[in-house]
Amino acid sequence: MRLRPLRRDHWQREIDRLDPETDHEQIMRILGTHEFPWDVQQALSFALFRTYAVPTIGRLLADTDEFTERTQKRHDDTVLVLEAVLVDGMESTDGRAAVRRMNQMHGRYDIGNDDMRYVLATFVVMPVRWIDRYGWRPLREVEVTAITRYYQRLGRLMGIRDVPEDYAAFERLLDEYEARHFAYDPGSRAVADATLELFTTFYTRPVRPFIDVFARAIMDDHLLRAFGYSKPPARFRDLAHRSLAARGRLVALMPPRRRPFLAADSHRVRSYPGGFLVEHLGTFAAEDPRQERDEVA
Repeated sequence: MRLRPLRRDHWQREIDRLDPETDHEQIMRILGTHEFPWDVQQALSFALFRTYAVPTIGRLLADTDEFTERTQKRHDDTVLVLEAVLVDGMESTDGRAAVRRMNQMHGRYDIGNDDMRYVLATFVVMPVRWIDRYGWRPLREVEVTAITRYYQRLGRLMGIRDVPEDYAAFERLLDEYEARHFAYDPGSRAVADATLELFTTFYTRPVRPFIDVFARAIMDDHLLRAFGYSKPPARFRDLAHRSLAARGRLVALMPPRRRPFLAADSHRVRSYPGGFLVEHLGTFAAEDPRQERDEVA
């Protein structure tokens, strides 16, 4: 039996039945797997990428060699851990296992609370900015509130202190932190280069030579300066932004996604062809992974 296409505003009407204060996880699942799956994945990828421009973050990642020598696996682990939290819920067995894995990995290093808060802010702010600029429709206030509440809860489970109280506060934190801390560092540049090289492999060979310059074309100026990247010509930058906006207008003409789109099913996740267990994702201490910190706040 062939199902009738859903109305284009189907998921918006579903969200309207929900309360962002109590149903933020469900709203996030709708946004991330039905309404804007591609946009959210791109935005979160660029959110993580821009954190490398903070030298204390980029240098640490470079020193571990994980993001330069095992870039694909680190990408996959990050995507799958975050998706486990999103799809299964923070209070579920797999969701709690995913948060525990994040806490175990972060607990092995001396990461300041300010850096952790900044990374959290990129997860909140960058998807909103990306979708407002390139999405098939802008986000509504109820959706921005749900995104904010979702990451506030996740931040507290990760033990992050002084989590911003609303979206505007997250925006201020992000912009002010980048203005104070973005700077060139060789380790940060090495991690950024390795990540851009990985990004090129997500596309067919004929277009791979253009992916690096396309990625740089949509970076803001202070991010380019922090990595020491050259600024692409203005006409190419304009073309890059216009092409992403045009994609959004094309998506607006399509019926809504009935089945959720998961990053785990994407060709970009390649490290676990036989499947995976959430508790086995990521890195472990060489001596005994069971000795790592595994508390969930």
